[in-house]
Amino acid sequence: MAIVINVNGRIAHGTSATIPVLDHGFLYGEGVYEVCRTYHGHPLLFDRHMRRMRNSASMIALPVPFTDREALAVVDETLGAAGLATPGGSGPEAYVRLLLTRGVGELSYDPAACPKPSVVVIVKPHVEPEPHIYELGVRVSIVPVVRNHALSLNPLIKSNNLLNNALAMQHALQHGAFEAVMRNLRGELAECSQSNLFIVKGGSAFTPPVEAGLLAGITREFLFDVAQEIGVPMTESVMTDEDLLGADEAFLTSTTREVVPIVLVDEHRIGAGRPGPVTRALLEGFRRRADLLTAGVGRQQG
Repeated sequence: MAIVINVNGRIAHGTSATIPVLDHGFLYGEGVYEVCRTYHGHPLLFDRHMRRMRNSASMIALPVPFTDREALAVVDETLGAAGLATPGGSGPEAYVRLLLTRGVGELSYDPAACPKPSVVVIVKPHVEPEPHIYELGVRVSIVPVVRNHALSLNPLIKSNNLLNNALAMQHALQHGAFEAVMRNLRGELAECSQSNLFIVKGGSAFTPPVEAGLLAGITREFLFDVAQEIGVPMTESVMTDEDLLGADEAFLTSTTREVVPIVLVDEHRIGAGRPGPVTRALLEGFRRRADLLTAGVGRQQG
């Protein structure tokens, strides 16, 4: 089943989808996006994703030309065209990427040059990570690529311009790692190239604060709810390499991968070198709550 793309209301399959070269999303990377995945045909936590998209857009003075309900209708239309799962329907679960760009305009940095934003929805079947990733854990690499400083390009903006993240991940791939761990300019741990970072010490979970220079992940936020529900203490804390290397457990979180155990950081073993009990409990709690939010409850909105 191929990728289906909706560009400003026109649905196309795969590489036949087009957007004008003069779109400022292409020319300058001016745009924001969100990624959701469906459970039981529902994009999980869609309202939270839309809240973050609106916040990202406001930080680059980009108008959002739709309500949450309208955005969801476009997503459902695109899922239906792709034969993917929708509420009450059948089909494989989906990966959903919603993009909003400045739109088509003159070669100028002036936002007024673009009278109308472009809206793109990309859907494809969601591919579950291999089971061994959760059973055995993964290796990550601390990379030399520094996370963007908030005064240059604020990581709180989920921007279509992902070169900082891409360079970090390319470095990790060259070293055979599953993910890249990035520091800020102060040398503190910030986040991974496509996910948020957590450690476990003494039965409590810790994650870098937003002030460390990171994107406030929706799964990261949701996991605080899950942790409270299952009785795992969880808090934000400034973290260094030593905190990660000395952790009892470590894991990363993202929309498409949920909660992934980290067992190696470069050549250093974390804890016992296998997924720990807190990580496993949080993954189980996450999946249980995601299922409850989406199974047989009509159109889920978070």
